[in-house]
Amino acid sequence: MPVSHAQEGYVTAEGRQIGGTLMELRNITLRFGGVVAIKDISFDIHDGEIRAIIGPNGAGKSSMLNVISGFYIPTEGDVYFKKVKRGPMKPYEVARLGIARTFQNIALFDGMSVLDNIMTGRLTMIKSGLLSQAIWYGAAAREEYQHREKVERIIDFLEIQNIRKTPVGRLPYGLKKRVELARALAAEPKLLLLDEPMAGMNVEEKEDMSRFILDLNDEFGTTICLIEHDMGVVMDLSDRVVVMDYGRKIGDGTPDEVRNNQDVIDAYLGVAHD
Repeated sequence: MPVSHAQEGYVTAEGRQIGGTLMELRNITLRFGGVVAIKDISFDIHDGEIRAIIGPNGAGKSSMLNVISGFYIPTEGDVYFKKVKRGPMKPYEVARLGIARTFQNIALFDGMSVLDNIMTGRLTMIKSGLLSQAIWYGAAAREEYQHREKVERIIDFLEIQNIRKTPVGRLPYGLKKRVELARALAAEPKLLLLDEPMAGMNVEEKEDMSRFILDLNDEFGTTICLIEHDMGVVMDLSDRVVVMDYGRKIGDGTPDEVRNNQDVIDAYLGVAHD
């Protein structure tokens, strides 16, 4: 079923052209028994933009990201991706649609090298069967070389060449976050979901991650939807921001519009300063 509205793109304050609607969430409600995690929220994500979801702890942000990524099925409402209504899907089916994500709590294989962790992001694209992979000859070997070539480009882009053979369990926290981002990028997502990508990072690590996110969006045209508590990062990176509080949407617009929204100020940002 095609999306009937919100199709137009827009131009950012910096003059960047943003495409039409890539994903639309209509009247999403999510209940867990008697608990309402999300209550009748609608918003969209445009092709090529950086879209942020913010709000206090317990606002329902991660639940919304789980709805977007297909891990949760909304109790009410509909999700559209590329103008098509999306039904219940398994995680690998969502990945094949072109949606990848990182997690609030790092989810990597500590005993595997950085390279092998990133290679797992290519699993949904592997066409050769288990037997041919085990023999590792002919088409299976050629296919793996092709996947490794793409992974090596990601390693170069994220500047982690010197740790490519290091077991992930030996890495400091900030580099683990970067490896998790690399694994998500290996899936070649059209929509990349980042759940608190800066959490636990120092200032220098946040600056590096911010640079990578902007470069991903600018150079590769990757659409990004992120949850982040650092308001400086959100306001600097985002084209548009949706604000949640106790499962409700209380604001939606550009960073400046959200910053000056009295409901948002009262619920989350605190007293406005001139």
